[in-house]
Amino acid sequence: MKNRLKTWLPKPETLQSNRWLRWMGPVLNHPRLWHFSRKGIALGLALGIFFGLLIPVAQIPFAAALAVVLRANVPMAVASTLVTNPVTFGPVYYGAYRLGKAVLGQEAPTDREIESQLQTVQESPPVAQGWGERLSHGLQQLGTVGKPLVVGLAIVASLSGIAVYFLASGIWVLRTRWMRSKRLRARMPGAGNGS
Repeated sequence: MKNRLKTWLPKPETLQSNRWLRWMGPVLNHPRLWHFSRKGIALGLALGIFFGLLIPVAQIPFAAALAVVLRANVPMAVASTLVTNPVTFGPVYYGAYRLGKAVLGQEAPTDREIESQLQTVQESPPVAQGWGERLSHGLQQLGTVGKPLVVGLAIVASLSGIAVYFLASGIWVLRTRWMRSKRLRARMPGAGNGS
């Protein structure tokens, strides 16, 4: 299984030549960042899931940088940021928004309110406006959904990261015990003759 997983994950050379990660340079050469250990894999997955859910852009650099600092498995951290992609992005952010509204004690939006907010977000300022007006318009749009969305994403990302860490660690421990008991049974006399 470990060999199969290694074929799916990005190679060190691929990540070192990535334009987003190139700035890390020689730091990415540390062998522990590429080693398959229980703690490294679990922490790498947790970091990737956390940043993949928390922020909509630049997830890979954030996950990789923190994986380097914490000596987690970098390929796992990078690969698991793909938890949010064009298919999952909408449902994740909508669910996080609804969760944020509930946690903040705000009423859940009606379908009409959601449609109105989506139309407001889709309306972009004219191209002729300067950067200041565009930024102001963007912050105004973010203000309509920002606080509930940020709260919801923080909760979802934190709980998912923690759950993935313990789930990956637990699966690793169970698989190790199962493999060990399988080897012990194979070594026992008479194990192969059905006695």
